[in-house]
Amino acid sequence: MTTVSDTADEQRTAREALRRARALLDPALRDWVRRLPAPIARVASYHFGWTDSAGRPESAPGGKALRPALVFACAEAVGAPAEAALAPAVAVELVHNFSLIHDDILDGDATRHHRATAWRVFGSSSALLAGDALLIHATRVLTEQHGPDMAATGVRWLSEATTQLIEGEYTDLAFEERSHVTLAECLAMTERKTAVLLACSCALGALWGGGSPQRTEALRRFGTHLGIAFQLADDLLGIWGDPAVTGKPAGADLTVRKKSLPVVAALDSGTDAGRRLAELYGGPDRPDPAAPDPAETARLTALVEEAGGRAWAEETAGEQLRLALDCLRTADIPPPAAAPLAALARLASRRDH
Repeated sequence: MTTVSDTADEQRTAREALRRARALLDPALRDWVRRLPAPIARVASYHFGWTDSAGRPESAPGGKALRPALVFACAEAVGAPAEAALAPAVAVELVHNFSLIHDDILDGDATRHHRATAWRVFGSSSALLAGDALLIHATRVLTEQHGPDMAATGVRWLSEATTQLIEGEYTDLAFEERSHVTLAECLAMTERKTAVLLACSCALGALWGGGSPQRTEALRRFGTHLGIAFQLADDLLGIWGDPAVTGKPAGADLTVRKKSLPVVAALDSGTDAGRRLAELYGGPDRPDPAAPDPAETARLTALVEEAGGRAWAEETAGEQLRLALDCLRTADIPPPAAAPLAALARLASRRDH
């Protein structure tokens, strides 16, 4: 039986893995951003929280560095030092932030980590180009100072993952124009948009660490299930997250009528609450995200929960976590090396921000 102490120990293990990843990653990441043309580097540095809008040094809150942490942990899981996988750790973080910058533009998000998004500060065109530059840099990172065979494999895996990520983003946007989306379609979109880059992070860490094909594939599958659990947790936060912690308004996803996994589960529930939710969600008049109606948001939130969307998402996140941990056991990783990966998986699927 899991005790409070066990949970606290795992949380400390996960946070230590994230802290170590950030400490290893940041000097190299900053170096690669400095190589960008100065106007683009200024936008990127602001996005990462290193500078303010005028280019002055700043230490704004940044991301969790989950993907680099998985790269490092998977390299260590197959017997290599974390430093051996610095290049793919930087590469996946560049791709991830390319997607964040583009997502903010596509979704019209005004804030990230409690500060204005890059496109709100510098304009959508400048932010778009900065995101593109980060993506191009990711390939360069993998091809410099590495053997041609490993570099070619790494570039192929990361390119395939990025293509699927873009496809997932396109599908997510297309869902907004459709009156009905099935749960199976939404899960498939989630795997492409979110899980595939986490899976790639795990596989690249194992590849750079010299892992066998069998272990590498098991760790890739671990990352896939972790990624789906991660997105389920993210979708739950998009409705029930604490604004003081998430940095976004309560029910933000409902305000923009996003077809997130809990919402689609509720719409597909066949319940009276699901039908009432569909009537409100499919109305001809879209609310203004800049001026949400708190009463309407509260009504939508209650309907999603009443129709079972929240319970389904929480249960499915738990099932995906279990499948991820099964893959970790299949990889036959020594317990000390497996512990950070298991802790990261649990933290990602049960986080509050």
